[in-house]
Amino acid sequence: MRIIGGSHAGLRLHPPATLPVRPTTDMAKEALFNILQNRMDFKEIHALDLFAGTGNLAFELASRGAAEVVAVDIHFKCARFIKDTASKLNLSAIKAIKADALKFIAACAEKFDFIFADPPYDLPQLPQLPDQVLKRGMLKPGGILVLEHSSTRTVGAHANLIDTRKYGYSSFSFYQL
Repeated sequence: MRIIGGSHAGLRLHPPATLPVRPTTDMAKEALFNILQNRMDFKEIHALDLFAGTGNLAFELASRGAAEVVAVDIHFKCARFIKDTASKLNLSAIKAIKADALKFIAACAEKFDFIFADPPYDLPQLPQLPDQVLKRGMLKPGGILVLEHSSTRTVGAHANLIDTRKYGYSSFSFYQL
């Protein structure tokens, strides 16, 4: 796992092998950020990384200049790894929260410029996630929500779905207000 762009570009991160995660591959992450850099400026954005796992996306966003990145994961060891690594790298924009992402969505009053959700591929509520996030008003006007999901699983039609890209076993569905 490496940071691809920004102030920490090229830095390899080594999360413990015992974390219960399936990190976004470097190839897929690079493709995602190539798409996103044509749609938004990362400088000073307020971002949310749901089901953060290793914090792979949070570190990338902070490296690229995000003002704040809230990284939410239910596993204590994941949240601790993100917090400790952000501190070591002096990436003060990252705020790690140990919480159930679905409960976080239900209670969240914040608005974000960018939201990335990478839930377990077998999560039963996966198709409803975009609707839950958008109905809570968590995305600012013009903001982008990206849902990572298995390429074999469809997320269904949605008025705010603007694109879906497939990268091997993983796909990214893009939603915008």
